[in-house]
Amino acid sequence: MIIQSVFERKEVKYIITKAQRDAMLDAMQGLMEPDQFGLTTICNIYFDTPSSQLIRESIEKPIYKEKLRLRTYGLPKDNSSAFVELKKKFEGIVYKRREQLPYSTAWDFLVERKRPENMTQILSEIDWTLDFYPGLAPAMALFYDRIAYCGCEDKELRMTVDTNLRARTTELDLRNGSVGNSFFDNDKCIVEIKILDAMPLWMAEILDRCEIYPGSYSKYGTAYTKKLINGGI
Repeated sequence: MIIQSVFERKEVKYIITKAQRDAMLDAMQGLMEPDQFGLTTICNIYFDTPSSQLIRESIEKPIYKEKLRLRTYGLPKDNSSAFVELKKKFEGIVYKRREQLPYSTAWDFLVERKRPENMTQILSEIDWTLDFYPGLAPAMALFYDRIAYCGCEDKELRMTVDTNLRARTTELDLRNGSVGNSFFDNDKCIVEIKILDAMPLWMAEILDRCEIYPGSYSKYGTAYTKKLINGGI
């Protein structure tokens, strides 16, 4: 399987009920299909400065913002595949650059600052980011359960449905499990549609028929805000 390392696309988010999700998926039969992975637990570590500079700036909704994270699909072991990702957003367009490494190598690179033997261009950019933000370190572990879909005809058309959002700010190594405190309504889910250009007309019509409309939502931002309000997460 070819692993894509560079992304440039629009990502449109929708906060919907599970009833709306079911109606939408029913209407999309024959147009969208689940990818080969099925239901997957997405495991993330978000990196930030001691003053939470990255997420505080992101919450202010600037024209440009960026995030650094370590991601795995399912709970990792030392040799599991992991992705170090630098995600940037500028004027509504998402630019993501990522490199695949064994989990232990990725952890040593991002946390212990031990450079991998093969420093690619993307890893060099991430290394520069680690130097640019003093004190950048694991700040939050965040998990959710995802089913990803792709277009039956256009495989570049992608859609994800996320539920069971949870997070923690202790034991931030993903090898410690996916337990966390819930910070999202269990009756709802987050849909993201990822497109290179314009949304297909048939998809826009289905969303309109199901009364599904775009909404802004940041998983890390929401969890961070609830941590401030509740004194912990």
